[in-house]
Amino acid sequence: MPAKRYTVVIANRSNGALRRLTINLRPVLMMVVGVTVLPPLLIGVSLKWSARAQIDQLRAANDVLQVENGSYRAATGELTTQIQSLEDVISDLGARASLDPAAAHAIQRLPAVVKSRAAGGSTEPGTEPDAALSNVLAASLFSPEDTFPILRGVLQGLENRLRFVKGDVERREALAASTPTIWPTHGWLTGTFGGRSDPFTGEPGYHQGLDISTEKGQPVYATADGTVESSSYTGDYGNLIILRHGFGLVTRYGHLSAFGVKPGQDVKRGDIIGYVGSTGRSTGAHLHYEILANDRHINPLQLLTQPANR
Repeated sequence: MPAKRYTVVIANRSNGALRRLTINLRPVLMMVVGVTVLPPLLIGVSLKWSARAQIDQLRAANDVLQVENGSYRAATGELTTQIQSLEDVISDLGARASLDPAAAHAIQRLPAVVKSRAAGGSTEPGTEPDAALSNVLAASLFSPEDTFPILRGVLQGLENRLRFVKGDVERREALAASTPTIWPTHGWLTGTFGGRSDPFTGEPGYHQGLDISTEKGQPVYATADGTVESSSYTGDYGNLIILRHGFGLVTRYGHLSAFGVKPGQDVKRGDIIGYVGSTGRSTGAHLHYEILANDRHINPLQLLTQPANR
C-alpha cells in the first residue's frame, strides 16, 4: 500500500506568493513516536540497571556486615568471659576474707598501731559489676566502636578491684597468721599479767606476761606463724626463745628445759619450739610467756582464744 502524502500550502499575504510542501506521513509519525516514547524508555532502562547495581552493593555490604557482626560477637563474648572470670576470683577472695571468729576477735583486740600496719590503702573508685554489666547490655544497642571501650573499661575496673581486694585479703591473712591466738602449752595459770608480788622477795612488782605451770618436758608451741629471732640462755629468763611474727608482734617463751628450734628458722602456729623447764630465775617447772606489740608488752589473755595445739 503506497504511503499517504500530504501537501501543505503556505501563502505570503504581502506579495501573494505560494509555497507547497509535500509530507510523507509515515516518517513523520515515526519521528513523533521516537521523540515522545524513546526518552522514557531509556530512563526506565537506566533506572533498572541503577537499582540492580544498588541491590548488588547492598548484598555485598550485608555480607561484610555479617562477617563483622560475627567478629563483634566473638570479641564481646571473649571480653565478657574475662569479666566473669575476674568476678569469680573476687568472690573467692571475698570468701577467703571471712576469718575464723576466734581469729577475728583476737585481731580486734590488737593495739591500733599493729592493725594500722595491716591496713591497706583506699580502694580505687571503679564501676561496680552490676552497674558495669548494665552498661554493657545498654552498649549492645550501639556500634562496636561504642561497646568495646565500655567493655574494656569494665575489665580494667574489675582488674583494679581484684588487685586491691587481693592485697587487702593477703594482708588480713598475714595479720591473722601473725596474731598469737593459741595457748603456748598445756597447764594451769599461776601468774597473770600486771602488778603482783615478786615470788622471791615479796616486794611489789610488775609481771610482763603469763606463768603457765605444768610438768617439766611438756611441749611448748609457737602461738603464731613467725621466725625464730633467738634461742639462747638469757639471764632471769633462763633458756629463752623469741619469735618475731611481723606487724610489730613478738612472743617470748622462757625457763625452757630444751630448745626445739634454731635462730632464723620459720615456724607455723602449733609447731613445737621447745619444752617446759625451770631454768633461770624460776621457782618450779613452768613456762613464762610474753607478747609484745611494737616493743610494748600487752596482756596475752586478751588474744589467747584457742587450746595449745594446731
